[in-house]
Amino acid sequence: MSCTKTRVTGPVTFLPAQSYPPLAPGDITHWISDKRDSAHKCSHGRSFCLRELGSGLISSFIFFVVSPIMLYLFHPYARERNLAVHLVWFMMIFVGLFSLYFHMTLSYVGQMLDEISILWVLAIGYALWFPRRHFPFFIKDRSTFSWMVLVITVVTTLSSFIKPTANAYALNCFAIHILYSLGIELRSCTDQRVLRLARVSIGLWVMAISCWISDRFGCSFWQRLNFCYLHGIWHILIVVATAYGSTLIAYLDANYEIPYSLPDLRYWPRESWALGLPYIVLKGTTKTQKKC
Repeated sequence: MSCTKTRVTGPVTFLPAQSYPPLAPGDITHWISDKRDSAHKCSHGRSFCLRELGSGLISSFIFFVVSPIMLYLFHPYARERNLAVHLVWFMMIFVGLFSLYFHMTLSYVGQMLDEISILWVLAIGYALWFPRRHFPFFIKDRSTFSWMVLVITVVTTLSSFIKPTANAYALNCFAIHILYSLGIELRSCTDQRVLRLARVSIGLWVMAISCWISDRFGCSFWQRLNFCYLHGIWHILIVVATAYGSTLIAYLDANYEIPYSLPDLRYWPRESWALGLPYIVLKGTTKTQKKC
């Protein structure tokens, strides 16, 4: 049996109060404990599972470290382009909160909040940064496009509580379309710094997804090696990959939407570091330049 967290796939069922069997006060704690244990079992003992759960719980704090930094670094670009850009990293904070809640409770509600918050991060980025020239023929401006994305996301969110796989379908559609459009944009790019950022973004994303898949389907192998940290590594990699990917897309967007601002790439905390957090400086608008 896999030691990863069991994913609930059935619909939410609301039963009338009288259908529940009466529980004595002492039975309530026992019932909750049984539910939590059954949601996170291991065939090689509970210790491995507890350490895996602990690593996922602790690594969730990476959301609360990186997100405020990216909010600060993105502010000059957001002021010039659209303050709604901040919603991406505000939602990443909520992803971290819901991830913590899920790891602490292993509840169906926690699982749904965790997954739906990720959907909203992608939807916001999709609405803000999807290239205008790739809009469907019946969409004339970004405002209309954003409303269309909002309606689709709200419908998907509500549908997820009836059919949880709806969330996965929407996530894949957004992600695949974003990757396809990004590939088209980069095909004509000759800036080596941008291409390097793209390679690192893709590399981080591939490593993150590989960790998730390996943790999900290769648990017995990692149990034999007594290595229980893949889910925690997935958290760290996906947050850093989001920082790199969002900066790449925002930079391409700035070149098309606000070219007068002369956008350029920088890395925090030091430009000379091999791996830092990327952000955008606007050389053409001195009032919004960030001194880091």
